[in-house]
Amino acid sequence: MCLINFAWRSHADYRLVLVANRDEFYARPTKPLHRWDNGLLAGKDLKDGGTWLGILPNGRFAALTNYRDPSNIKVDAPSRGKLVLDYLTGTASPETYARSLEKEHHAYNGFNLLVGDANSLYYLNNIDNSLKPLKDGVYGLSNSVLDTPWPKVKKSKNGFTQLMKYPPLTEELLGLFSDTEPAHAAELPSTGVSRDWEHKLSSICIRTPEYGTRSTTVLLIDKQGHITIREKDYREGSDNYLTATRQ
Repeated sequence: MCLINFAWRSHADYRLVLVANRDEFYARPTKPLHRWDNGLLAGKDLKDGGTWLGILPNGRFAALTNYRDPSNIKVDAPSRGKLVLDYLTGTASPETYARSLEKEHHAYNGFNLLVGDANSLYYLNNIDNSLKPLKDGVYGLSNSVLDTPWPKVKKSKNGFTQLMKYPPLTEELLGLFSDTEPAHAAELPSTGVSRDWEHKLSSICIRTPEYGTRSTTVLLIDKQGHITIREKDYREGSDNYLTATRQ
């Protein structure tokens, strides 16, 4: 994922409301959101076998964004999608799992990882060694550290916060994350790519000939543990909707 807004235990009816865009090269092979044999609800990276966002019927969930730093890319680094999948298929608590990565996370290229369950949500960034439990609140995450005020993070988070005053509607959340308007030149961050690419990457929903927003996913967990996940996949032309009940 490359942009995530989420409300953790701060909505009247939902424990988690999350909306996320996955930005990726169009040529990378992907299977859209589906129910895996083990019950996992997630898409699948067919190149390395991992995933970027997923949830189990018991409420165990994880999501990942890359950290943008083109000057510090490890060519032989393991796939970051493995971090999400290993958590989801394991039994360790969010804190235990996140702490277990402290000694090895620098083997990976830069990432932000969210791991949660019915009781807690942890955030890990391997660039500045951030590892912390998240308090109740509304958050924005892109390709820097949590709540870095990039234009796309501020814009999406402001819209998302307004929507959290009402029952979350997937259509409105999908609409918020389909905004293709780039930021003004004066607002662009400096992240190590050209100014042209800073402009192209500054919109909530990215559109370039070879790279862009592949899908938007909305994940809802109500206070009874009922799960709704919907993914609109722009490349596949699919709109997948799955539900699950906490086991």
